[in-house]
Amino acid sequence: MIIAESYAKAIRSIFKDGGALLFCIIVPIIYPVLYTIIYNGEVAREVPIVVVDDSHSTLSRDYLRRLDGTPDVKIVGHCADMTEAKNMVMQRDCYGIVRIPSDFQDGLSTGQQVHVQAYCDMSGMLYYKGILTANTEVSLDMNAQIKVSEVGANPIANASGIAGGTHEQKLTTQHPIQYEYINLYNPQGGFASFLIPAVLILCIQQTMVLGIGLISGTRRERNTRVTSGHSTLLQLVGVAMAFFTVYIPICFFEFGVVPHMFGLPQLGDPWEIALITVPFLLSVFNFALVIGSISSRRENIILLAVFTTIPILFMSGVSWPGSALPPFWKYVGYLFPSTFGINAFIKLNNMGAHFDSIHFEFIALWIQYIVYALIAWLVTTFVHKRKD
Repeated sequence: MIIAESYAKAIRSIFKDGGALLFCIIVPIIYPVLYTIIYNGEVAREVPIVVVDDSHSTLSRDYLRRLDGTPDVKIVGHCADMTEAKNMVMQRDCYGIVRIPSDFQDGLSTGQQVHVQAYCDMSGMLYYKGILTANTEVSLDMNAQIKVSEVGANPIANASGIAGGTHEQKLTTQHPIQYEYINLYNPQGGFASFLIPAVLILCIQQTMVLGIGLISGTRRERNTRVTSGHSTLLQLVGVAMAFFTVYIPICFFEFGVVPHMFGLPQLGDPWEIALITVPFLLSVFNFALVIGSISSRRENIILLAVFTTIPILFMSGVSWPGSALPPFWKYVGYLFPSTFGINAFIKLNNMGAHFDSIHFEFIALWIQYIVYALIAWLVTTFVHKRKD
């Protein structure tokens, strides 16, 4: 009876409280879709750049023509000097500069090494990736052709027939060891496939923290009496069931529908993903109860959630490599259910790993659930209990 009453009361609180309704239902549905739409392009294409051609030679024009033909960059202007080019970058007319040195053709003609300078706007890492990739590919392509032409111009090579045909030229340009570059679990090297899975998990955690925090803050502001002892535990069970009722469909939408809508990697077994979702939601619910008890006003929980979102994402070991995290911050990250939820979801869904590979995360989430459930019960029973 107590569980049913608590369940009904929690459902009413979610749908009657405008803030809770926004954060528990509307945001988890709209935010992942909008975020994925923004990054659905995966990689930055046609990054606008300007060039400073101090060579004004046939080879420099050929280099720039090849560069402009790549899908990564687009030449939007030719500048007389670096000062003009820097001004265009400062005005955001472009995001990079490519400078051809004056000795470009002369150096190549005499067999000397020349340097093409590429300057990137590092306020966006995708700009850097596009400009660097385009220049690297063009340089390698021109190097191969220069190598063939040099062999063809060598009298000894011509006498031996090394560059006598297409097949011989191909052998000349080949490296001793051939390699193939493959991005595991993210073939296109896209930003959405890399970050969206982590955002989906973090969205579940932060919205539940916000929703429970707002409802808890409202209860404290109104001095609503909370019973103690065994009835408190039953009430918490009812509230947990209410949030499960709301968040199970949301998890199905975020973990199944959103990746399918935008063609993101989905290699995992749906039943295994559902199995890890259960302890994740339980630990997040009790974690949210503990966090919600910190603030005496409902608005403060919004500031707390917004302030901690980016640090929590970094400490998960996805946005920033977990192996590069200092030990202190790595252990701080273990306090948040999202850390284990993100890593488990990525292993199962993006990497196609078996459930045996996430035993650590699975057990850690259950431990978090037990610890946070005990703390939530103690806080609810003894700290916020109102005396008659």
